[in-house]
Amino acid sequence: MSTAHGDFHWANLCAPELRVFDWEGWGLAPTGYDAAVLHSHSLLIPSVAACVRRELKDVLNTPEGRYAELAVITQLLHSTTHGDNLELAKPLRRRAEHLLGRAVPHPVH
Repeated sequence: MSTAHGDFHWANLCAPELRVFDWEGWGLAPTGYDAAVLHSHSLLIPSVAACVRRELKDVLNTPEGRYAELAVITQLLHSTTHGDNLELAKPLRRRAEHLLGRAVPHPVH
């Protein structure tokens, strides 16, 4: 467990000087949780998701990071049952399948 922002996604970040908003959910979370949230919210733009993975690989490419990713994916998929994050459902499921070693290969055309 580590200290986490808890809602670390693009809508809570500001640039050009980094500012992080929306701290009411901060507390303890699985190690890598914030990195997993940012990566999960980046899945709709594969180049951005790849950049996030590359920059945060030291956190995400660990057993704790994979656990955090699965926890975040589970929460976001649960939110789809309430009509939130619907556009993320398919990429989140694909990412979960990959993390669980169940990825189905894409057919070659």
